[in-house]
Amino acid sequence: MSTTATTATTATTGNTGAAGTAGTTGGRRVAVTGVGVLTALGEGRGETWKGLLEGRTAVGPIRGYDASSLATRLAAELPDFKAARYAPRKSLRMTTRNDQLAIAGAALAAEDAGLDLAGDAAAGGGYDPERAGVFVGGNKEISNPEHLLNGSLAGRREDGKADLRQLGERASSAFYPLYFVEGLQSASLFHLSHAHGFKGANSYYHGTADAGLTALARGYRSIKGGESDVVIAGGFDDASSWWVMTKMDGMGVLTKRNESGAGAFRPYDRERSGSVLGEGAAFLVMEEWEAAERRGARIYAEVRGFGATQDPELVTPHPAGEPLAAALRKALREARVDAGDVDYVAAHGCATRLGDLTEARALTSVFGRDGATAAGSVKPSAGHLVAGAGALNAAVCAMALDGGALPPTLGLDDLDPECAGMDWVAGAAREERVRHTVAIGRGFEGQQTALVLSAPAARP
Repeated sequence: MSTTATTATTATTGNTGAAGTAGTTGGRRVAVTGVGVLTALGEGRGETWKGLLEGRTAVGPIRGYDASSLATRLAAELPDFKAARYAPRKSLRMTTRNDQLAIAGAALAAEDAGLDLAGDAAAGGGYDPERAGVFVGGNKEISNPEHLLNGSLAGRREDGKADLRQLGERASSAFYPLYFVEGLQSASLFHLSHAHGFKGANSYYHGTADAGLTALARGYRSIKGGESDVVIAGGFDDASSWWVMTKMDGMGVLTKRNESGAGAFRPYDRERSGSVLGEGAAFLVMEEWEAAERRGARIYAEVRGFGATQDPELVTPHPAGEPLAAALRKALREARVDAGDVDYVAAHGCATRLGDLTEARALTSVFGRDGATAAGSVKPSAGHLVAGAGALNAAVCAMALDGGALPPTLGLDDLDPECAGMDWVAGAAREERVRHTVAIGRGFEGQQTALVLSAPAARP
């Protein structure tokens, strides 16, 4: 993993020392008991899942700011998000919108799971806070941009040039008082731990679609290995914000077909031209299986395996998609699930020419080219959540396992023959018995991740 690029998945902070008790083993089962999803389709698992199955899309013209200077002027924005619903005013003064999405996603997951850390542990109603972990993946880089811009003006001389000495002399009065606090990359760890009383193992992963999925995998292994008994884990990103859009706008990965509106996002299609970014969060509550059963929790899925590899070709993926295929095989091997038994793959599906092609080649090399395995991308519906994209895929897998349905891949009207071989669930959602699923997250600098989730009754 790269430690220099901002898109690399690296653990930048955390308390990850072993916290297990005597007698625990490395083979504990891990249950998903809460799904917290915040997307432009709606707040909460129910709203987003309903929107996905109905084939709705939240992609449209950017309305949150003036996007006229951008080549790509489409996004999936949260129109009515009110952070005050999820955090007190004091916390909001120390956070960016990015952090606030994490706070909301985690709160939705905890509420969905019915977590009560303070409950009677002997009766299965509570957990030791020091064995409750938090693992998050994000793409936060700076404090609130307006605070950066306002403060930076203090270093501008009369002739327009930058003067670092002048900036240093005026910084204390020019910058927002909490500027450096709100800009901490891993600030979400504190806010989530504070909100839910979790005092155990924790890590923050910085990156793109791999980051949130890696955070989920870290949480899964923390429980499996006996370090934690319960975790909140997931990913989040304000990817449709001005800052991220201006960064991604010139990288050649976003569609420029603004006149097509929502129809511009076309994964695996002959006419695909790039992604449309969205904002939101996806978090899961995971618990040790027997503890979840004792407290009568609803179990959506079991997390069974994880695989991660690095594509050394960097921004240009390996032409055969072999690094992704290797990550898939690793995850299936750890899960002890045969490729032929996988019913659904929540694919990356970013609609770039090479991205979709190499993903399709990787998937068909693992699952075959006979179309027996369903796969799909929810990005044309919710937008590309960047650091939250892999975590959203995991949440989609959990909801598919629980709901017995597969969401459609929107925008796929004319399949690229080079992407053929999978059942891409084009057109409309469908009911289907789902036993084993795989969530994929691909990082911008070659990180390849895959997480296996199975139905609660699927273990032999």
